Amino acid sequence: MAKVTLVFAVLLVALGLIGYVGTGSQHVTALIPTWFGLALALFGLLAMSPSESRRKLFMHINVTVGLLGLLGAGGKALQGYLHARSGGIEPDNVAISAQVAMAGLLLIYVILCVRSFIAVRRARKV
Repeated sequence: MAKVTLVFAVLLVALGLIGYVGTGSQHVTALIPTWFGLALALFGLLAMSPSESRRKLFMHINVTVGLLGLLGAGGKALQGYLHARSGGIEPDNVAISAQVAMAGLLLIYVILCVRSFIAVRRARKV
């Protein structure tokens, strides 16, 4: 699962850099996915330990980071959309698209982690 974490980390870093460059390098907040990706990469590398307890610890940290990112990005996208609509203006489609993409990536990641945790627990019981 640590290798899957690194794949998602690279995708988040790319999403952040594309969003930042896509906004003309004016909006530093477009780099938020990059920071989440770097955190996942760091803990993903640490999870590649031969020690089962370290692997378990760092993967649980990773899924927590992923869940926080999912909730933050999804909530911000919804808030931005609803705020724009209530003000009668057009929402910032670039920002909302990036937030939805981040939330979608992290949703998939969290689901994969939870499925992996369940599979490991079931395999241990047998």
